[in-house]
Amino acid sequence: MKCRTIGIDLAKSVFQACGVNQHLKPVFNQRLARRDFYAFMAEQPPTQVVMEACYSSHYWGRELTQLGHTVCLIPAQHVTPFVRGNKNDRNDALAIVEASQRPNIRFVPIKSEAQQEVMALHRIRERLIKNKTALTNQAHGLLSDFGIIFSQGERCFSVMAHIVAASSHVSENIKSLVAMLHEEFLGLKAKLKVIEAKLKQNLTQFPQADILLSVPGIGYIIASALIACIDKGQAFKSAKDFAVWLGITPRQYSSGSHSYMGKISKRGHRYLRKQLIHGARAVLNRYKNENDALKVWGEAVAHRRGFNKAVVAIAHKLARIVWHLLQKDVMYQPQHIKA
Repeated sequence: MKCRTIGIDLAKSVFQACGVNQHLKPVFNQRLARRDFYAFMAEQPPTQVVMEACYSSHYWGRELTQLGHTVCLIPAQHVTPFVRGNKNDRNDALAIVEASQRPNIRFVPIKSEAQQEVMALHRIRERLIKNKTALTNQAHGLLSDFGIIFSQGERCFSVMAHIVAASSHVSENIKSLVAMLHEEFLGLKAKLKVIEAKLKQNLTQFPQADILLSVPGIGYIIASALIACIDKGQAFKSAKDFAVWLGITPRQYSSGSHSYMGKISKRGHRYLRKQLIHGARAVLNRYKNENDALKVWGEAVAHRRGFNKAVVAIAHKLARIVWHLLQKDVMYQPQHIKA
């Protein structure tokens, strides 16, 4: 019997498949081993398949699409309210089906292999940056016990390492320790350069890269992250929806006739939000086009509300600009304001 929708609860080695008919009544709800899952889905007539956008979902989305199914990925937080009874795989698979029938649900586009490769580079880069920061912080703490104090920053750490190596007042054990830390530090920097070169090289295979690079504050790091996360922004109906998804819009508190706009919600994609805020900071600090309306507006906000709030406001505006440019397939054109 053909099912209207099949909900899949993904896992590492055991999957749960729940098929429902036209009246949303379960036809089957069975457990499948990983080795049997693909063959089972190949036997099913082409239908709608829904899964949570989580571990391995994009891979299985591509595989099931090749079998003729229409695959939809649902954000995991939208499935949780539909779980009835105890938390188990059977109820989770049924909840995925029920959540997919909601009229206002927004599905997650299936990422291509190229997008996932770019995002993998970003994740490795983020881990290496954390390791590099942790290494210098540990060096600050350890060497302060021996009276060796140096300022923050990569350059200061390298200068300190050379000074300690040439000092006659430092024991050989400390010298070898600092040399080992500095060698590890240089290795992390070399790996970061390799990853950043690959990110820059991979941008050439995406046609929307030139559009993103034309926007102030967006370089190849942020551009590649945007492409890997949203592609061309086709999952969002408007620029506002994209900004809300980023968590860069104010959180609303309202009751009756009283309404209050609080701090930004910080929901959604944390990494992409952080990168856009870095780009907005570059617009205020380094953007040389002083007559661009974006720069003038940002400086006015910084004068009224402070630098950090202006940075977040510019990041919000950058997100909206990016979505509009990607939808219209046009380059960024500065809007000049006469002095």
